[in-house]
Formats: sequence, structure tokens, C-alpha cells
Amino acid sequence: MLEYNLPRYLPSAEELPDSDETPVDNELQELIPGLLKAILLILWAERMDWFFGIDMGIYYHPDKPAIVPDGFLSLGVERFYDEELRPSYVLWDENVLPILVLEVVSQNYRKEYSTKLDEYAALGVLYYVIYSSRRRRKPRLEVHKLVNGKYELQQGNPVWLPEIGLGIGCERGNYSGVTREWMYWYDEAGKRYPTPAEQIKQEAQRAQQEAQRAQQEAQRAEIAEQRVQQLAEQLKALGIDPDNLG
Repeated sequence: MLEYNLPRYLPSAEELPDSDETPVDNELQELIPGLLKAILLILWAERMDWFFGIDMGIYYHPDKPAIVPDGFLSLGVERFYDEELRPSYVLWDENVLPILVLEVVSQNYRKEYSTKLDEYAALGVLYYVIYSSRRRRKPRLEVHKLVNGKYELQQGNPVWLPEIGLGIGCERGNYSGVTREWMYWYDEAGKRYPTPAEQIKQEAQRAQQEAQRAQQEAQRAEIAEQRVQQLAEQLKALGIDPDNLG
């Protein structure tokens, strides 16, 4: 349960602005979190206790503007409220902090490594992930974990997130027809989970393999039947009735 010094009467999500009216200035700010969510929709298809928001406002106080990360993940919340879905993420309604937030650094630097880092730490978000494809001398992916109120940079790629049960990292791949470095989810052994397109391709390959095996079995059965018929003909030629053997 969240504990805030809030006014007695609080607005609902429907009464709050659902956008800060600041457009994204880089397509990657939509595609990267979009890919992470698309993978989760397959990976956690049967689970209804998680929510992944993209460019959605997180309200922590009714009199202050929302924080709008490029992406965030919450666990232990309803995946859907109703067919209208969430207009925003209101902490005093949800009672659950996002466990992970993601910022994709664009050409217009938005203080991801300074001000936002402090804001998410003050809010209590466990994992703060920053990705910048333009970095050369420093890691493009940074995963910070909140420890005793301060973020500590985690080592490795991918980074295992035990509280989530997933790893997060980046590598080259293809998504939406674009081959470049993308962010993905991983298992504890560091194996990447497939994208929706890869999942469809894998299922098609499995179906093709099963069809080939079935065809091979049918061919083997046909060959065996032919051999039985040949043996029966040979026995008849010798004056032996194959139906009365034994």
C-alpha cells in the first residue's frame, strides 16, 4: 500500500489529463517499449496481474503534473479495467508503484541521467532503465536498481531482474522491418524471448516439421504394406496360403 500525504478528496483517472501534450521526438521512443510490451503479451498471455504503459502519465499527486516515462511495468495490478482501458496511471487508485520505468534518450536530451533519475528514486521505483543508441564510450543500456533510497548501476547485458522474473537487455535484431539494436526480455539463463514475428515463424516451422514427420510416417507405413503384399504373393507362388499361417 502506498503512503502519501495527499488531499482528502482525490480526482479519478478520468478527471485527469491523459497526456502532457509533449510529442515524442524519436520513433524509437514508441517502438522500443512497444516491442517489450508485445513480447510480454505473448509471454504473460495467461496472466492478468500486470500492466505495461507506454508514454502514459503516472500521477503521484493531484496538484502536480504527471511523470511520463516512455514505458513502465507494474505488477500486482489489474491488466484491464474495462473496454475503455486506462487513460493514465493514478497511484492513489492503483495502490501499486511501477516496478520498472524505461526512458529512451532522444536527440533532445530530457535529463534522463540526472533529474529523472532523482525523480524516480524519490518515487520509489525499483528499476530505472535508460537506453541511448547514440552513446559511444559509455554503455547504451543502463539498468539502475534502487538500494537504500539510491540507484545503483547494475552490470551486464542482459541484467536479471529477480523481482520481475525476467531479464532485460539489448542486441541486434529485426522489428517492424528495421534491423538494429533493440531491447528484449530474457530468461534467467540469458536466452532471449522471441518477438511476435519470431514466435509466429517458430510455430510455422514446428507445424511444418510435424507435417513432414506425419508424411514420413505415412510413407513408411505404405512401404511396410507393400512389403507385406510382396511376401504374401511370394508365399502364394510357393503354394502356401498366407491367411492360414501359424
